[in-house]
Amino acid sequence: MRAVLLGGTGAMGGATAMLLSRAGWDVEVTGRDPSRMPRELSECGVRFHQLERSDTRGVERLVGNGADLLVDLVAYTAADVRALLPAMASVESLVLVSSRAVYVDDSGRHINGDDPPQFAGPVREDGPTLPPATDDTDPFIREGYAACKVAAELAALDSGLPVTVIRPSKVHGRWARNARTTSVVEWMLRGEPTIELADGDTIDHLTAAANAAALVETVAGRPGRRILNAADPDTPTAEEIVGAIAAELSWEGTIERVASGSDRGQHPWQTPMTLDSAAARELGYEPAGSGISLVAEEVRWVLPQIAIR
Repeated sequence: MRAVLLGGTGAMGGATAMLLSRAGWDVEVTGRDPSRMPRELSECGVRFHQLERSDTRGVERLVGNGADLLVDLVAYTAADVRALLPAMASVESLVLVSSRAVYVDDSGRHINGDDPPQFAGPVREDGPTLPPATDDTDPFIREGYAACKVAAELAALDSGLPVTVIRPSKVHGRWARNARTTSVVEWMLRGEPTIELADGDTIDHLTAAANAAALVETVAGRPGRRILNAADPDTPTAEEIVGAIAAELSWEGTIERVASGSDRGQHPWQTPMTLDSAAARELGYEPAGSGISLVAEEVRWVLPQIAIR
């Protein structure tokens, strides 16, 4: 079984490459910078190709006469997807990584908007989304990112190919490029006796890279056209996440609640939103572990990065 991962050296791509390789797959990943290829992946037999996703011919040559699985972690626009349809057509199972950012609440508000959304409950895959962006929309600005992801999803699904679109929430794990736990870890490492926390009861659903990888492995053997939320099986509060970081670091300080809306106590888990993952479970997906327990994996990854600074 051969798998090709486009943009496969970050948290989600790395976890997927590692899982598949250990399961006996022949795994190849692409990336811009060879120095970002995790040593652990190379040691597992994962092969790295320095290749831009925009290099259509290069990707086509890499895929060659076909692969059993192609995971695209770096498609941001419909044009990105359309450019690789010829290469995708020779693959047995396709996975396109999108984002929870595509969802809107009943009033049309979304997480990248000026007014925060208010979801009535866990968000299902058939929930409303932003309208798709036009081809001239910049996907790398706040206003354009989610709408461009919607357009990319539609381009993939409308192709008629066996594409599974997965929508992760806040991804955490080793090899994370912008690990959200970093600021909390730094605070605790300084030995601060207290950490202020606003909106500590907020549930801002997480997606462990290891759990996203388990979902990719599940759908790899069940090709089809579908959309699946990818989120951890548990829904810890922001205070519980900070508590898990404290436990990993043996920090014995105090978490102090501060008033919501103040400038104090800001943290990365302040968007009330949970994803319904029932559809993934119905396919046979089994999480690698709880999100709260897997937060420690990112903390252990962050520690040496902080020491290098």
